[in-house]
Amino acid sequence: MIGRLGSQFQSSKPYIAMISLQFGYAGMNIITKVSLNRGMSHYVLVVYRHAFATAAIAPFAIFLERKVRPKITFPIFMQMFVLGLLGPVIDQNLYYAGLKLTSPTYSCAISNMLPAMTFVMAVICRMEKVDIKKVRCQAKVIGTVVTVAGAMLMTLYKGNVINLIWSEHYHVHTPSASEATGSADKDWLMGSILLIIATLAWASFFILQAVTLRRYPAQLSLTSLVCFIGTLQSIAVTFVMEHKPSAWTIGWDMNLLAAAYAGIVSSGIAYYVQGLVMQKTGPVFVTAFSPLMMIIVAVMGSFILAEKIYVGGILGAVLIVVGLYSVLWGKYKENKEKEAETIPEPTKYCNGDNGMNIQGSEANDIEMQRNQATLAISVPVSQPPMLDKETPKA
Repeated sequence: MIGRLGSQFQSSKPYIAMISLQFGYAGMNIITKVSLNRGMSHYVLVVYRHAFATAAIAPFAIFLERKVRPKITFPIFMQMFVLGLLGPVIDQNLYYAGLKLTSPTYSCAISNMLPAMTFVMAVICRMEKVDIKKVRCQAKVIGTVVTVAGAMLMTLYKGNVINLIWSEHYHVHTPSASEATGSADKDWLMGSILLIIATLAWASFFILQAVTLRRYPAQLSLTSLVCFIGTLQSIAVTFVMEHKPSAWTIGWDMNLLAAAYAGIVSSGIAYYVQGLVMQKTGPVFVTAFSPLMMIIVAVMGSFILAEKIYVGGILGAVLIVVGLYSVLWGKYKENKEKEAETIPEPTKYCNGDNGMNIQGSEANDIEMQRNQATLAISVPVSQPPMLDKETPKA
Protein backbone atom coordinates (compact mmCIF):
# COMPACT_ATOMS: atom_id res chain seq x y z
CA MET A 1 0.00 0.00 0.00
CA ILE A 2 2.82 2.42 0.85
CA GLY A 3 4.58 1.61 -2.40
CA ARG A 4 1.39 2.16 -4.36
CA LEU A 5 0.78 5.53 -2.69
CA GLY A 6 4.37 6.51 -3.39
CA SER A 7 4.07 5.63 -7.08
CA GLN A 8 0.80 7.56 -7.34
CA PHE A 9 2.43 10.59 -5.73
CA GLN A 10 5.35 10.39 -8.15
CA SER A 11 2.99 10.25 -11.13
CA SER A 12 0.92 13.17 -9.81
CA LYS A 13 3.89 15.48 -9.21
CA PRO A 14 3.64 17.22 -12.63
CA TYR A 15 -0.06 17.93 -12.05
CA ILE A 16 0.52 19.33 -8.56
CA ALA A 17 3.42 21.48 -9.77
CA MET A 18 1.49 23.01 -12.67
CA ILE A 19 -1.65 23.69 -10.62
CA SER A 20 0.48 25.38 -7.95
CA LEU A 21 2.11 27.55 -10.61
CA GLN A 22 -1.29 28.77 -11.78
CA PHE A 23 -2.00 30.09 -8.29
CA GLY A 24 1.37 31.84 -8.39
CA TYR A 25 0.60 33.39 -11.77
CA ALA A 26 -2.83 34.49 -10.57
CA GLY A 27 -1.35 36.31 -7.59
CA MET A 28 1.15 37.98 -9.91
CA ASN A 29 -1.67 39.29 -12.12
CA ILE A 30 -3.54 40.82 -9.19
CA ILE A 31 -0.49 42.43 -7.55
CA THR A 32 0.88 43.68 -10.87
CA LYS A 33 -2.45 45.24 -11.82
CA VAL A 34 -2.49 47.22 -8.57
CA SER A 35 1.09 48.35 -9.14
CA LEU A 36 0.43 49.43 -12.73
CA ASN A 37 -2.67 51.33 -11.67
CA ARG A 38 -0.50 53.30 -9.26
CA GLY A 39 1.66 54.54 -12.11
CA MET A 40 4.63 52.17 -12.25
CA SER A 41 6.19 51.77 -15.68
CA HIS A 42 5.85 48.22 -16.97
CA TYR A 43 9.27 48.51 -18.64
CA VAL A 44 10.90 49.21 -15.29
CA LEU A 45 8.82 46.46 -13.68
CA VAL A 46 10.20 43.90 -16.16
CA VAL A 47 13.78 44.97 -15.37
CA TYR A 48 13.33 44.70 -11.60
CA ARG A 49 11.37 41.47 -11.98
CA HIS A 50 14.18 39.61 -13.73
CA ALA A 51 16.84 41.17 -11.55
CA PHE A 52 15.07 39.65 -8.53
CA ALA A 53 14.72 36.34 -10.40
CA THR A 54 18.42 36.24 -11.24
CA ALA A 55 19.44 37.04 -7.67
CA ALA A 56 17.14 34.33 -6.31
CA ILE A 57 18.07 31.48 -8.68
CA ALA A 58 21.76 32.11 -9.48
CA PRO A 59 23.18 31.00 -6.08
CA PHE A 60 21.37 27.65 -6.30
CA ALA A 61 22.56 27.17 -9.88
CA ILE A 62 26.17 27.95 -8.98
CA PHE A 63 26.42 25.46 -6.11
CA LEU A 64 23.97 22.69 -7.05
CA GLU A 65 24.92 22.33 -10.71
CA ARG A 66 28.63 23.08 -10.63
CA LYS A 67 29.50 19.47 -11.56
CA VAL A 68 26.78 18.79 -14.12
CA ARG A 69 26.65 22.13 -15.94
CA PRO A 70 27.46 21.66 -19.65
CA LYS A 71 29.66 24.02 -21.60
CA ILE A 72 27.93 26.90 -23.34
CA THR A 73 28.53 26.78 -27.06
CA PHE A 74 27.64 29.56 -29.44
CA PRO A 75 24.40 27.88 -30.67
CA ILE A 76 23.28 27.34 -27.07
CA PHE A 77 24.08 30.96 -26.20
CA MET A 78 22.02 32.16 -29.16
CA GLN A 79 19.10 30.04 -27.97
CA MET A 80 19.42 31.59 -24.51
CA PHE A 81 19.56 35.04 -26.08
CA VAL A 82 16.36 34.40 -28.03
CA LEU A 83 14.71 32.94 -24.91
CA GLY A 84 15.49 36.15 -23.04
CA LEU A 85 14.08 38.16 -25.91
CA LEU A 86 10.87 36.11 -26.22
CA GLY A 87 10.05 35.79 -22.51
CA PRO A 88 11.30 38.74 -20.46
CA VAL A 89 11.27 41.38 -23.22
CA ILE A 90 8.53 40.73 -25.79
CA ASP A 91 6.05 38.63 -23.83
CA GLN A 92 6.09 40.43 -20.51
CA ASN A 93 6.32 44.00 -21.79
CA LEU A 94 3.43 43.47 -24.19
CA TYR A 95 1.46 41.51 -21.60
CA TYR A 96 1.85 44.24 -18.99
CA ALA A 97 0.89 46.87 -21.57
CA GLY A 98 -2.23 44.89 -22.47
CA LEU A 99 -3.00 44.31 -18.79
CA LYS A 100 -2.80 48.05 -18.16
CA LEU A 101 -5.27 48.73 -20.98
CA THR A 102 -7.72 46.00 -19.95
CA SER A 103 -8.23 44.01 -16.74
CA PRO A 104 -6.66 40.94 -15.11
CA THR A 105 -9.60 38.67 -15.96
CA TYR A 106 -9.69 39.82 -19.58
CA SER A 107 -5.93 39.47 -20.04
CA CYS A 108 -6.05 35.96 -18.60
CA ALA A 109 -8.89 35.11 -20.98
CA ILE A 110 -6.86 36.18 -23.99
CA SER A 111 -3.79 34.34 -22.77
CA ASN A 112 -5.82 31.13 -22.67
CA MET A 113 -5.05 30.77 -26.35
CA LEU A 114 -1.61 29.65 -25.16
CA PRO A 115 -2.42 25.88 -25.19
CA ALA A 116 -3.79 26.06 -28.73
CA MET A 117 -0.82 28.06 -30.02
CA THR A 118 1.66 25.76 -28.28
CA PHE A 119 -0.10 22.65 -29.58
CA VAL A 120 -0.03 23.90 -33.18
CA MET A 121 3.62 24.95 -32.93
CA ALA A 122 4.56 21.63 -31.30
CA VAL A 123 2.91 19.75 -34.16
CA ILE A 124 4.76 21.90 -36.71
CA CYS A 125 8.05 21.28 -34.90
CA ARG A 126 7.24 17.53 -34.69
CA MET A 127 7.24 17.54 -30.89
CA GLU A 128 3.68 16.24 -30.92
CA LYS A 129 2.37 13.51 -33.21
CA VAL A 130 -1.28 13.75 -34.20
CA ASP A 131 -2.96 10.56 -35.38
CA ILE A 132 -6.55 11.68 -35.76
CA LYS A 133 -7.70 8.05 -35.86
CA LYS A 134 -6.68 7.55 -32.22
CA VAL A 135 -9.08 8.61 -29.49
CA ARG A 136 -6.34 10.24 -27.38
CA CYS A 137 -5.35 12.55 -30.25
CA GLN A 138 -8.99 13.43 -30.87
CA ALA A 139 -9.33 14.26 -27.17
CA LYS A 140 -6.32 16.60 -27.27
CA VAL A 141 -7.54 18.41 -30.39
CA ILE A 142 -11.14 18.72 -29.20
CA GLY A 143 -10.03 19.76 -25.71
CA THR A 144 -7.81 22.50 -27.13
CA VAL A 145 -10.66 23.85 -29.26
CA VAL A 146 -13.11 23.75 -26.33
CA THR A 147 -10.62 25.54 -24.08
CA VAL A 148 -10.18 28.38 -26.58
CA ALA A 149 -13.96 28.54 -27.05
CA GLY A 150 -14.44 28.91 -23.31
CA ALA A 151 -11.87 31.69 -23.15
CA MET A 152 -13.53 33.50 -26.03
CA LEU A 153 -16.94 33.10 -24.38
CA MET A 154 -15.64 34.74 -21.24
CA THR A 155 -14.23 37.54 -23.37
CA LEU A 156 -17.11 38.26 -25.77
CA TYR A 157 -20.20 37.41 -23.71
CA LYS A 158 -20.96 38.79 -20.28
CA GLY A 159 -24.64 38.28 -19.46
CA ASN A 160 -26.10 39.13 -16.09
CA VAL A 161 -24.02 39.97 -13.07
CA ILE A 162 -23.77 37.27 -10.40
CA ASN A 163 -24.06 38.76 -6.95
CA LEU A 164 -21.63 37.02 -4.65
CA ILE A 165 -21.83 37.05 -0.87
CA TRP A 166 -18.52 38.82 -0.32
CA SER A 167 -19.20 41.40 -3.08
CA GLU A 168 -22.25 42.75 -1.24
CA HIS A 169 -19.97 44.35 1.36
CA TYR A 170 -18.26 46.58 -1.20
CA HIS A 171 -19.49 50.13 -1.40
CA VAL A 172 -20.19 51.77 -4.72
CA HIS A 173 -17.16 53.85 -5.59
CA THR A 174 -17.65 57.12 -7.42
CA PRO A 175 -14.71 57.62 -9.78
CA SER A 176 -12.78 60.83 -9.60
CA ALA A 177 -11.87 62.94 -12.63
CA SER A 178 -8.44 61.30 -13.00
CA GLU A 179 -9.93 57.82 -12.69
CA ALA A 180 -12.63 58.63 -15.21
CA THR A 181 -9.97 59.85 -17.62
CA GLY A 182 -7.95 56.67 -17.01
CA SER A 183 -10.92 54.43 -17.73
CA ALA A 184 -11.73 56.43 -20.86
CA ASP A 185 -8.17 55.94 -22.09
CA LYS A 186 -8.52 52.18 -22.00
CA ASP A 187 -8.24 50.83 -25.49
CA TRP A 188 -9.54 47.29 -25.34
CA LEU A 189 -8.80 46.58 -29.01
CA MET A 190 -5.16 47.63 -28.72
CA GLY A 191 -4.90 45.77 -25.44
CA SER A 192 -6.25 42.61 -27.08
CA ILE A 193 -3.73 42.84 -29.93
CA LEU A 194 -0.85 43.29 -27.49
CA LEU A 195 -2.04 40.33 -25.41
CA ILE A 196 -2.33 38.07 -28.47
CA ILE A 197 1.23 38.93 -29.60
CA ALA A 198 2.47 38.36 -26.04
CA THR A 199 0.77 34.95 -25.94
CA LEU A 200 2.36 34.00 -29.26
CA ALA A 201 5.78 34.96 -27.91
CA TRP A 202 5.11 32.96 -24.74
CA ALA A 203 4.19 29.87 -26.77
CA SER A 204 7.39 30.26 -28.80
CA PHE A 205 9.30 30.53 -25.52
CA PHE A 206 7.98 27.14 -24.39
CA ILE A 207 8.89 25.46 -27.68
CA LEU A 208 12.42 26.89 -27.70
CA GLN A 209 12.90 26.08 -24.00
CA ALA A 210 12.06 22.43 -24.69
CA VAL A 211 14.60 22.38 -27.54
CA THR A 212 17.30 24.07 -25.44
CA LEU A 213 16.86 21.69 -22.51
CA ARG A 214 17.80 18.77 -24.75
CA ARG A 215 21.24 20.27 -25.35
CA TYR A 216 21.63 22.09 -22.02
CA PRO A 217 19.84 19.97 -19.37
CA ALA A 218 20.90 22.09 -16.35
CA GLN A 219 17.55 23.65 -15.48
CA LEU A 220 18.70 26.01 -12.71
CA SER A 221 21.62 27.34 -14.76
CA LEU A 222 19.43 27.82 -17.81
CA THR A 223 16.82 29.67 -15.75
CA SER A 224 19.35 32.01 -14.15
CA LEU A 225 21.10 32.72 -17.47
CA VAL A 226 17.84 33.45 -19.28
CA CYS A 227 16.74 35.78 -16.48
CA PHE A 228 20.13 37.54 -16.48
CA ILE A 229 20.15 37.98 -20.27
CA GLY A 230 16.55 39.14 -20.12
CA THR A 231 17.47 41.72 -17.49
CA LEU A 232 20.18 43.21 -19.72
CA GLN A 233 17.86 43.26 -22.72
CA SER A 234 15.08 44.86 -20.67
CA ILE A 235 17.44 47.56 -19.43
CA ALA A 236 18.28 48.46 -23.03
CA VAL A 237 14.58 48.58 -23.96
CA THR A 238 13.73 50.69 -20.91
CA PHE A 239 16.44 53.25 -21.70
CA VAL A 240 14.87 53.67 -25.13
CA MET A 241 11.23 53.81 -23.99
CA GLU A 242 11.52 55.60 -20.63
CA HIS A 243 13.33 58.94 -20.62
CA LYS A 244 12.42 60.04 -17.08
CA PRO A 245 14.92 59.09 -14.35
CA SER A 246 12.07 59.16 -11.84
CA ALA A 247 10.55 56.09 -13.51
CA TRP A 248 13.30 53.96 -11.95
CA THR A 249 12.36 55.04 -8.42
CA ILE A 250 11.10 52.22 -6.25
CA GLY A 251 10.42 52.20 -2.52
CA TRP A 252 9.02 49.96 0.18
CA ASP A 253 5.59 49.85 -1.40
CA MET A 254 3.42 47.81 -3.78
CA ASN A 255 5.88 48.38 -6.64
CA LEU A 256 8.65 46.57 -4.75
CA LEU A 257 6.26 43.76 -3.80
CA ALA A 258 5.12 43.37 -7.41
CA ALA A 259 8.69 43.24 -8.72
CA ALA A 260 9.92 40.81 -6.05
CA TYR A 261 6.89 38.52 -6.24
CA ALA A 262 6.83 38.43 -10.05
CA GLY A 263 10.60 37.89 -10.21
CA ILE A 264 10.97 35.15 -7.62
CA VAL A 265 7.70 33.27 -8.16
CA SER A 266 6.56 33.96 -11.72
CA SER A 267 9.99 34.04 -13.37
CA GLY A 268 12.58 32.20 -11.29
CA ILE A 269 10.55 29.38 -9.78
CA ALA A 270 8.16 29.15 -12.72
CA TYR A 271 10.89 28.83 -15.36
CA TYR A 272 12.63 26.14 -13.33
CA VAL A 273 9.50 24.09 -12.55
CA GLN A 274 8.24 24.36 -16.11
CA GLY A 275 11.58 23.11 -17.39
CA LEU A 276 11.47 20.09 -15.06
CA VAL A 277 7.92 19.18 -16.04
CA MET A 278 8.58 19.86 -19.71
CA GLN A 279 11.42 17.36 -19.84
CA LYS A 280 9.02 14.61 -18.77
CA THR A 281 5.75 15.61 -20.41
CA GLY A 282 6.46 18.12 -23.20
CA PRO A 283 5.38 21.75 -23.75
CA VAL A 284 1.73 20.97 -24.52
CA PHE A 285 1.16 19.46 -21.06
CA VAL A 286 2.75 22.49 -19.37
CA THR A 287 0.59 25.04 -21.19
CA ALA A 288 -2.62 23.02 -20.83
CA PHE A 289 -3.01 24.27 -17.24
CA SER A 290 -2.94 27.99 -18.12
CA PRO A 291 -6.78 28.30 -18.38
CA LEU A 292 -7.02 27.57 -14.66
CA MET A 293 -5.29 30.88 -14.00
CA MET A 294 -8.26 32.81 -15.39
CA ILE A 295 -10.69 31.10 -13.04
CA ILE A 296 -8.41 31.78 -10.07
CA VAL A 297 -7.91 35.40 -11.12
CA ALA A 298 -11.66 35.91 -11.55
CA VAL A 299 -12.34 34.70 -7.99
CA MET A 300 -9.38 36.62 -6.49
CA GLY A 301 -10.30 39.72 -8.49
CA SER A 302 -13.81 39.68 -7.06
CA PHE A 303 -12.30 39.57 -3.56
CA ILE A 304 -9.45 42.06 -3.91
CA LEU A 305 -10.35 44.35 -6.83
CA ALA A 306 -14.15 44.03 -6.50
CA GLU A 307 -14.42 42.89 -10.12
CA LYS A 308 -17.83 41.66 -11.21
CA ILE A 309 -18.45 38.05 -12.24
CA TYR A 310 -20.87 37.49 -15.09
CA VAL A 311 -22.84 34.50 -16.33
CA GLY A 312 -20.63 34.33 -19.42
CA GLY A 313 -17.62 33.99 -17.19
CA ILE A 314 -19.11 31.03 -15.37
CA LEU A 315 -20.09 29.28 -18.63
CA GLY A 316 -16.67 29.96 -20.09
CA ALA A 317 -15.00 28.59 -16.97
CA VAL A 318 -17.01 25.36 -17.29
CA LEU A 319 -15.92 24.96 -20.92
CA ILE A 320 -12.31 25.62 -19.96
CA VAL A 321 -12.39 22.93 -17.27
CA VAL A 322 -13.97 20.42 -19.67
CA GLY A 323 -11.44 21.21 -22.40
CA LEU A 324 -8.54 21.04 -19.96
CA TYR A 325 -9.71 17.65 -18.70
CA SER A 326 -9.95 16.38 -22.28
CA VAL A 327 -6.39 17.49 -23.10
CA LEU A 328 -4.98 15.99 -19.90
CA TRP A 329 -6.83 12.73 -20.49
CA GLY A 330 -5.31 12.50 -23.97
CA LYS A 331 -1.83 13.18 -22.58
CA TYR A 332 -2.37 10.59 -19.84
CA LYS A 333 -3.30 7.92 -22.40
CA GLU A 334 -0.33 8.90 -24.54
CA ASN A 335 2.07 8.56 -21.61
CA LYS A 336 0.61 5.16 -20.76
CA GLU A 337 1.19 3.99 -24.32
CA LYS A 338 4.79 5.20 -24.22
CA GLU A 339 5.39 3.42 -20.91
CA ALA A 340 3.92 0.19 -22.32
CA GLU A 341 6.19 0.41 -25.36
CA THR A 342 9.33 0.82 -23.24
CA ILE A 343 8.60 -2.23 -20.97
CA PRO A 344 10.43 -5.36 -22.23
CA GLU A 345 8.37 -8.39 -23.25
CA PRO A 346 9.52 -10.74 -20.41
CA THR A 347 8.60 -8.09 -17.87
CA LYS A 348 5.15 -7.68 -19.36
CA TYR A 349 4.35 -11.39 -18.90
CA CYS A 350 5.54 -11.31 -15.29
CA ASN A 351 2.63 -9.12 -14.24
CA GLY A 352 -0.16 -11.64 -14.52
CA ASP A 353 -2.99 -12.17 -12.09
CA ASN A 354 -2.24 -13.93 -8.78
CA GLY A 355 1.34 -14.50 -9.84
CA MET A 356 0.38 -17.36 -12.23
CA ASN A 357 2.69 -16.13 -14.95
CA ILE A 358 5.55 -15.82 -12.50
CA GLN A 359 4.99 -19.43 -11.41
CA GLY A 360 4.91 -20.49 -15.05
CA SER A 361 8.27 -18.87 -15.72
CA GLU A 362 9.72 -20.54 -12.64
CA ALA A 363 8.40 -23.92 -13.81
CA ASN A 364 10.04 -23.37 -17.17
CA ASP A 365 13.35 -22.64 -15.47
CA ILE A 366 13.09 -25.85 -13.40
CA GLU A 367 12.26 -27.92 -16.46
CA MET A 368 15.22 -26.41 -18.32
CA GLN A 369 17.54 -27.30 -15.44
CA ARG A 370 16.25 -30.88 -15.43
CA ASN A 371 16.88 -31.23 -19.15
CA GLN A 372 20.40 -29.92 -18.75
CA ALA A 373 21.03 -32.43 -15.92
CA THR A 374 19.68 -35.32 -18.00
CA LEU A 375 21.83 -34.30 -20.93
CA ALA A 376 24.89 -34.15 -18.70
CA ILE A 377 24.21 -37.69 -17.38
CA SER A 378 23.62 -39.19 -20.83
CA VAL A 379 26.91 -37.96 -22.25
CA PRO A 380 29.57 -40.76 -21.97
CA VAL A 381 32.59 -39.94 -19.93
CA SER A 382 35.81 -40.75 -21.74
CA GLN A 383 38.29 -42.96 -19.90
CA PRO A 384 41.77 -41.74 -19.16
CA PRO A 385 44.39 -43.06 -21.50
CA MET A 386 46.15 -45.08 -18.75
CA LEU A 387 43.01 -47.19 -18.17
CA ASP A 388 42.79 -48.23 -21.84
CA LYS A 389 46.14 -50.06 -21.70
CA GLU A 390 46.26 -53.66 -20.57
CA THR A 391 47.62 -54.32 -17.15
CA PRO A 392 50.89 -56.22 -17.41
CA LYS A 393 50.73 -59.82 -16.22
CA ALA A 394 52.64 -60.77 -13.20
